[in-house]
Amino acid sequence: MRKHLIKSLVFVIGLLYCTISNAQFLMDMVDTTKETGKGLLNIYKKFDHLKISCYIQPQFQIAQSKGIPTFEGPDFNEEVNNRFLLRRSRLRFDYVHFEENNTPGVQIAFQFDANERGFTLRDVWGRVFENKYKLFSFTTGMFARPFGYETNLSSSVRESPERGRMNQLLMKSERDLGAMISLDARKKISGLQYLKVDLGLFNGQGINAKGDFDNSKDVVARVALKPYKISKNITVSMGASALMGGLLQNTKYVYYTSLENGIKKILVDSAIDNKGKNAPRKYIGTDVQLKIKNRIGFTELRAEFIAGKHAVLENSNTTPTSLVTDKNGYYIRNFNGAYFYFIQNIFSQKHQLVVKYDWFDPNSRTSKKDIGKVGSNFNSADIKYNTLGLGYINHVSNNIKLTLYYAKVWNEKTQLTGYTKDVKDDVFTCRLQFWF
Repeated sequence: MRKHLIKSLVFVIGLLYCTISNAQFLMDMVDTTKETGKGLLNIYKKFDHLKISCYIQPQFQIAQSKGIPTFEGPDFNEEVNNRFLLRRSRLRFDYVHFEENNTPGVQIAFQFDANERGFTLRDVWGRVFENKYKLFSFTTGMFARPFGYETNLSSSVRESPERGRMNQLLMKSERDLGAMISLDARKKISGLQYLKVDLGLFNGQGINAKGDFDNSKDVVARVALKPYKISKNITVSMGASALMGGLLQNTKYVYYTSLENGIKKILVDSAIDNKGKNAPRKYIGTDVQLKIKNRIGFTELRAEFIAGKHAVLENSNTTPTSLVTDKNGYYIRNFNGAYFYFIQNIFSQKHQLVVKYDWFDPNSRTSKKDIGKVGSNFNSADIKYNTLGLGYINHVSNNIKLTLYYAKVWNEKTQLTGYTKDVKDDVFTCRLQFWF
């Protein structure tokens, strides 16, 4: 491992010396180190370009209790309630080849994350541009799925240290292997210059699985209005997303929530013809962003709502990473979730206050009074959570950002052992981000 890391560092240093520092670089519409939807900027050079970017996020965290599971980073170890952590350490290479007529022909991206927990590939993809109409592009490889807004909002620019519980569960690691065609005008075309459409086909398991384990694929689509000025000081953008897919049912057992003898519980369907069918993964989402300019900076309001049905395991709400076997089966749960941001500059544009509220209800067909009730068989994976985040951001310089953030988490108070009251799982985060 150490030899591979040394070789990687030598390779990076060599590339840094070969890079032209004042070159203009292409910003990508599926660039997961920048905010998506920015399109292509400053395309005027005839020769090829190589861009190297990097950011690291060392941080210190204090949890309300030892050993808590959390969505504010990795879970805390059993005897730990405070820690130093290298949350992310990302290095990315972008190469763009321009044709003789000054139009981009091909873009290639490679990004990895290296920290004390290991080495992980994050982006490996290539993209081909259509240059006759300057409307379309085709991307294939490993990249972020085009669903929603926060899923594609990088941690380097996002105001909260982590994505909300909803996005982390539904789109774990954000990326997947697949192919996508995009409509995104690279010149002014009446009726199209504010429109962005992505349509992709993906394996469905994300990058956490060791490989594709069935023939089911996810179709993911997003239609978005790019930032549009509705007045001198107000800009709005919005989008609608859909994911339609499934997972192969490798056994005859399918679990679902229903009523039996007047009690809500999880029942099993064990019909022999269930085996070989697809368990559903269907998500529908909508989002909106409003930015208001004022004397000292901006006020920003954001909201996103996602609902649908997914096939998960008994004690989990993330997409399974392998086929179920024996007497196991997928648990079909209806869910919904949302988040709301309020971001306000104070004193100057270098300082921001952040208020974020989100919820995730992993089983909308039950309620807190049913979980743990005698005769029911719900578990902790059916509990609804709400989170209120309060933060302060200081853009110290062009290369340094300080974030102070407190996440207050509430779970439903149920009759289930361990969840009869609110679990003490709040987390405070102090993070410095360095980037170039």
